[in-house]
Amino acid sequence: MEKPSSVSRRSLLLTAAASSLLAACGGGGGGGGFSGSGGGGVSSSSSSSSSSSSSSSSSSSSSSSLPDPATAPALKTHFAANFKVGLVADDWISGDTTISALVTKHASSMTAESVMKANPIGVSEGVYDFSHADALVTFCQANGIALRGHNLLWYQTSPSWFFDGDATAANYKDIVKARLVKYITDVVTHFKGQVYCWDVVNEVVSDDASSNYRNSQWYQIFGKDYIDYAFQAARAADPTVQLFINEYSTEYPDKLGRLMAIVDDLISRGIPIDGVGHQLHNNLSVPISGVGDALAAVEARHLINHITELDMSVFSDSTSTTLSSSALATALQTQALNYRALFNLFVAHPSVQSVTMWGTSDAHSWLNSWPITRTDYPLLFDRSANPKSAFWAVVDPTFVP
Repeated sequence: MEKPSSVSRRSLLLTAAASSLLAACGGGGGGGGFSGSGGGGVSSSSSSSSSSSSSSSSSSSSSSSLPDPATAPALKTHFAANFKVGLVADDWISGDTTISALVTKHASSMTAESVMKANPIGVSEGVYDFSHADALVTFCQANGIALRGHNLLWYQTSPSWFFDGDATAANYKDIVKARLVKYITDVVTHFKGQVYCWDVVNEVVSDDASSNYRNSQWYQIFGKDYIDYAFQAARAADPTVQLFINEYSTEYPDKLGRLMAIVDDLISRGIPIDGVGHQLHNNLSVPISGVGDALAAVEARHLINHITELDMSVFSDSTSTTLSSSALATALQTQALNYRALFNLFVAHPSVQSVTMWGTSDAHSWLNSWPITRTDYPLLFDRSANPKSAFWAVVDPTFVP
């Protein structure tokens, strides 16, 4: 199928989902296949409610004769020699025994879907609500799971108080910069020693060739300098935590080129960056070779690669709500083979140190609510939290989907 452009994927985000909903509940952003803004939509705790029978088949595996789920190896053990395996949830997970069991078995890393973003943490200038994020920290520490910090600065979740004041005043930029630096300093200090990395800036790259930089409110005020401020403040607050720039559509050459131009600029000026996060929200037309090119580009800069928000929708458009039983079976078979190819690629690149699925089971995915409400099947575990064909394809090279 024809690959949608980065522009069309971002336009889809802005027209299909209100930015306020994304800001309050969403993930990082993203854009593969038709899905231009990954990690948006509602949070996992509410997205599970959309698991109604919007498909003509309730199956989420391409084979009726899958191995016994009890025999499934733990992903974190299977890939221990290669990279951390991550899943995404918020603090609701401690009350969901099925999903908490899935996560504690398979995950060596977790990412907060929404509770570590500036909205909701930044209640007002100097006033913070860490309660939900701290609850997730407690869950991870109790279960020996490392935690990714996600994220410190994203234009979609920047509370309005950052920008309060007279924008024409001579000292306005200094005031806003001070707020940003204080927020990042306070948050990174609060979580120091509790997270192993931070997505410092999220989705700062333009979706078109007019500029390398997204024309966000941050960019309109500071130009590219706000990115420097964020990385420098994070490094000053925690000298050892790994610092990442996180972006979607890095698997496409145009977006990758703009991202790497920004990364090269940061490196050339000594801005402290340790790695690049690749969201990899896609559908079944995921460009495997493009993913490899993105990983290689980061490796050439001697930086770390993280896969931060991986999922794979079975839908190829933003309007369909159903798939026939045969179409779903074919889609899940293709999905399994694609996941196998991706994980083989990740293993082949030692620079990949963390691979995170954006969700837990198919019942807990933002794609059930974005870009429309429909039952999707984008992850490795089905709606009952059992391993799908995609899971078995990833862990067993002899498995035939």
